[in-house]
Amino acid sequence: MNKTKIAYFGAGCFWGVEYLFKKVPGITKTEVGYMGGKKPNPTYREVCNDGTGHAEIIKIIYDPALVTYKKLLELFFKCHNPTTIDRQGPDVGEQYRSAIFYTDKEQKKEAEDYLKVYEKEIGKKIVTEISQASEFWKAEEYHQDYYGKKGGQPYCHIMPKVNF
Repeated sequence: MNKTKIAYFGAGCFWGVEYLFKKVPGITKTEVGYMGGKKPNPTYREVCNDGTGHAEIIKIIYDPALVTYKKLLELFFKCHNPTTIDRQGPDVGEQYRSAIFYTDKEQKKEAEDYLKVYEKEIGKKIVTEISQASEFWKAEEYHQDYYGKKGGQPYCHIMPKVNF
C-alpha cells in the first residue's frame, strides 16, 4: 500500500495552478483553498478584498514513490513568477503571493535548498514565502477543478511541459 503525502503551494490564481498539477503523474488529488492568514474559514470574496492575510493555494496529495517533492517544487517555481511580490500576471494582491507551506522539516529544507538553486539559475531575487503549513480552508465548490468544469486554459500562468 502506497503512503501519500501532502504539499501546499501558492502561485497566484489557484485555478491555473490546479490545472497544471492535475496533469502530473503521481498526484492523486488536488483541492484549492486558502492558507496563511488570520481569518477562520474565509470566503473567496473576503480573501480577494484583502485583510484576511490568506493566499490562494493548492493542496496536493501525492504518491512520493511516483513523484518527488523536489519535482513538485521544480514545477511550482516554473509555473509562475516567484520574483514578484503579491502579483501574478494581471492578478494583484496578497492572496496571489508566491508561497510554499511545508508540512515537515524535510519539506522545509528541500524548499529552501531548491529556492537557492533556482534563484542562481534565473539570476533574480526570489520572494517566495516559505512557512509552516497552518489550517487549510477549502475554497467554495465552484473553484474546485475550475478549468476542468469550464474548459479553457489559465491566462496568467506559465504552462511548462509536464514530463515527469
